[in-house]
Amino acid sequence: MKSLKKQRRIQVILVAVVALVLSTALIGYAMRDGINFFRSPSQVVDTPPKPTETFRIGGLVEDGSLIRGQGKTVTFRVTDGGASVPVSYTGVLPDLFGEGQGMVGTGKYVNGTFEASEILAKHDETYMPKEVVDALKEQGVYRTDEGS
Repeated sequence: MKSLKKQRRIQVILVAVVALVLSTALIGYAMRDGINFFRSPSQVVDTPPKPTETFRIGGLVEDGSLIRGQGKTVTFRVTDGGASVPVSYTGVLPDLFGEGQGMVGTGKYVNGTFEASEILAKHDETYMPKEVVDALKEQGVYRTDEGS
């Protein structure tokens, strides 16, 4: 009888381990597209990501770089003070988007241009995303009067 209980216990443990491994694999598979890593323009220029990788880029919209194309296509350059990356976006920009303003974009880096699928702008005069502040501080261009 003890060997039967021992076998049952081992079977239950094996089934639990298999279920745990399977559920972890399914969660990882489901989240593979939901995780977007943040990169500063300097990081993108130093080590360009693969064209299939979706990531977030943030910095300041470079002065004099904003060009509105035909339709809803807009091109501009985003900078962190150390490097700048050309950005192309088709869609409606946020109201507070402008040159010299902080922004974060989600998209892919294809043929030397960041093709954004989403653009976020700072929402008031003092806010700037933490990732952007950290990247600007790293480059030595962050000023405390720009945000917190």
